[in-house]
Amino acid sequence: MESASPRTLVLEFGMGVDVHGQDCTKAARRAVSDAIRHSSLPLLGHIRERGDTMLVQVTVAVPDPDSVDLDAVKAELPHGEVSVQAVHGGMRVPDSDALIACASISVSARSTE
Repeated sequence: MESASPRTLVLEFGMGVDVHGQDCTKAARRAVSDAIRHSSLPLLGHIRERGDTMLVQVTVAVPDPDSVDLDAVKAELPHGEVSVQAVHGGMRVPDSDALIACASISVSARSTE
């Protein structure tokens, strides 16, 4: 019998800006950092204590998704089995060198049982 997909336990959102370089990776890393910076989620410690696997799915939206260093963005997440995807979105600020990225982080757990 196939098990159902893990249910999302946490959703976090963030925004990051590269003010001068229009670097999608830099803006994406800042968006992920923004999303997790204000979180204190004790339940995630309970997941690890039970021996379950914390699954972290990151989506970053930037104007040029192919330019994002996914491993660099992944390095912003301190725990869990992390997967990162970059999609088209974000914004190049008109008449500026600024670029804005948006990030969503979804956390679920996979039981070891």
